[in-house]
Amino acid sequence: MIVRLMGEGQYRVSDDLRDRLSELDDLAGAAAEAEDEAELDGHLDRMWELVRGEGEMLPDDELTPSDAVIPPSDLTLEETQRLMSPEGFIPDIPAE
Repeated sequence: MIVRLMGEGQYRVSDDLRDRLSELDDLAGAAAEAEDEAELDGHLDRMWELVRGEGEMLPDDELTPSDAVIPPSDLTLEETQRLMSPEGFIPDIPAE
């Protein structure tokens, strides 16, 4: 799965990492629905940390469609809510 960190770049993530991101995504979705911006920002920060720490950054010249886009936590609650799909940020993609 290819994940784009908005404004930073793309990363290839393992199935295990995708599953952990999906769990955080569910929590982020609940926080967005509850309009709890601090909680939402914390989940987004953890998602970024996981992708940066365990994902494989793709070279800038490798053009690959992203399966998921995770926004930074410095957006407003409203901006982040507009970026969320009904599935959240991490779509349900079958394991490879």
